Amino acid sequence: MEHDPMSGPLIDESRWRGANLTAILGTSAVVAGALLLVGGWYGVSGESVVAFQLPYIASATVPGAALLIVGAILLAPVLRGEATRHDSLDRLVELLTEPVADDAVAPAIPIAASAVDAHLMAVPEGTHYHRAGCALVLGKPDATVVGSAAIDESGLQPCPVCRPDPPAGPDPVAPTAA
Repeated sequence: MEHDPMSGPLIDESRWRGANLTAILGTSAVVAGALLLVGGWYGVSGESVVAFQLPYIASATVPGAALLIVGAILLAPVLRGEATRHDSLDRLVELLTEPVADDAVAPAIPIAASAVDAHLMAVPEGTHYHRAGCALVLGKPDATVVGSAAIDESGLQPCPVCRPDPPAGPDPVAPTAA
């Protein structure tokens, strides 16, 4: 009986524990920060002199606000659901990257680079000539193979992207004498 890749555990326990620890720490920081803010507010509200209010602000309110911020940062991924999404993404990556049997892969058809570069292409209204594989002529139905005579006659310049070699030899479109 073969192993079914979909039958594996749906949740990575080490990541699940880490997410729970983060949630516990974040919740604890938010609760402690809120308690410190309430305590600081209560201490400040009982004093009418500003000099007596500063110790409550320094010892309770500022650390309380800092704990609230830290708690919110810790809880943000948990509240957005990112902690559980990682398990699903890991499972998808495993399925997509698992090895495939050699007989299931179609053989690649080798293409000689010289065969692709042997023909120079041009668009009828263009000012440049290109290699056959140039991105600027790929997919253009009106691009045609041109020879050295057509390039000279039209005054075409070499493409600055694919930088084709200047045409030499007989035209690929001209019929050869037998």
